[in-house]
Amino acid sequence: MKIFKTGRGIVVEFEHRLYLSNLTDWDAYINRDNLYTEIRNELNNLEPEPGISSWLEPSTLAPVGQQEVWAAGVTYLRSRDARMNESKESGGATFYDKVYDAERPELFFKASAQRVMGNNSQVRIRKDSTWNVPEPELTLFITSNGKIAGYTIGNDMSSRSIEGENPLYLPQAKVYDGATALGPCIYVSEQPIPFNTGIHIQIHRGNTKMYADSTRISQMKRTHDELVDYLYCECSFPNGCFLMTGTCLVPPNEFTLLSGDEIIISIDHIGTLTNTVA
Repeated sequence: MKIFKTGRGIVVEFEHRLYLSNLTDWDAYINRDNLYTEIRNELNNLEPEPGISSWLEPSTLAPVGQQEVWAAGVTYLRSRDARMNESKESGGATFYDKVYDAERPELFFKASAQRVMGNNSQVRIRKDSTWNVPEPELTLFITSNGKIAGYTIGNDMSSRSIEGENPLYLPQAKVYDGATALGPCIYVSEQPIPFNTGIHIQIHRGNTKMYADSTRISQMKRTHDELVDYLYCECSFPNGCFLMTGTCLVPPNEFTLLSGDEIIISIDHIGTLTNTVA
């Protein structure tokens, strides 16, 4: 099933039918350890509403309330290689090699809720960066008790020229207005998302496809539970948390985003997140 945060309320899509929840508190709604079971029980008392389909997409918001968004880095081999390449001139390349093989993962704060953009919204590139890319990432929704309750699509906008200058500049390369997008929904299932789930990205500039690639989450070196355990080791999240799990879909070095580019990220079972660069 999928749950959407909209300007008209919380919408549930289940077995190709749409339901409008009687509940209105988004944070309390998603922050439940047995989210799938509780929503299924709620649907027993609701009737599907076909008319929702006409206004669902225009009113859909980013599926975040008071949650923080965090991110994991260097969880795929391709990401390690890209980070090493961008940082070799600064002497920082070896750090990415070490973190890929280390017991402790790289985890960093990505965004507060007000900096998160939704589906069909504009993301931004920094004015002081010359090399900018999107990073398509499977994103976990984790409850306040540390349970993975759902999944969404994340667009982790990154300023590679800034990060490449020095690894200590990572916060400036990753955290700025319009640098994060989530959506279009939270996918909730009885079982963990399948191991062979595909992640797909396309970048369009006008009528030209500038970049396209795909991968599977099975290519991740670290498990989702491992990342959650480290994130929750010494941090509490009263309303739950979103965790981007990393990427291995990296455009070639000669590519950088420009204003007007369209970024289309699809993940099997979840849907498609589309953003335009402001």
